[in-house]
Amino acid sequence: MTAVDERMIAVFQDHPEVFEGYKIELLRGDIVMMAGPDWVHNLIVLSVQDQIRGDRWYRVQTQDIAIPGEASEPQPDLVVIEKGAFQGPGRLVPAPAVTLLLEVVSKSSIDADYGLKRSMYAAGQVPAYLIIDPFEAVCVLLTKPKGQGEEADYDVELTTAFGLPVPLDALGIKLDTSEFGTLPKFKRHRRP
Repeated sequence: MTAVDERMIAVFQDHPEVFEGYKIELLRGDIVMMAGPDWVHNLIVLSVQDQIRGDRWYRVQTQDIAIPGEASEPQPDLVVIEKGAFQGPGRLVPAPAVTLLLEVVSKSSIDADYGLKRSMYAAGQVPAYLIIDPFEAVCVLLTKPKGQGEEADYDVELTTAFGLPVPLDALGIKLDTSEFGTLPKFKRHRRP
């Protein structure tokens, strides 16, 4: 951790009110701050959460994940953990305890959700990573992680249009996407 990181953490701990309304993540050594999510985004997360059985699974928002071998502490939009897989305590849940991670794409998170986090979650051996994109009206389910570090990826990718069910085999459900809201398309910024 650098001196800048340590100062940033100290400011965050001493003055949390400054960061109210922001989502803050550590992604491969970079501190990333984003504005709070859109209403459509929140309703999608809530819909997914409500469709996953609470008697078998913890369905947690605003939970930081620890990825072995990574200088990262991402905070997915939804973390699904089988009850008994992690008991806590602590702010960080180890990625190997996680069954599914969900990210709902926003304008500011699109590159990280489709690229950086895909690689990070695969490196953490998270069995299923679901990207829900309200701009394109699709769900992208990634399964079968392989590899390590920045070269990690998922072997299987299933893209499903909103309105069709997404088979979440890891959870034993078919996700109903028929009521997911959409957002107007925008020109995507692409990194070199």
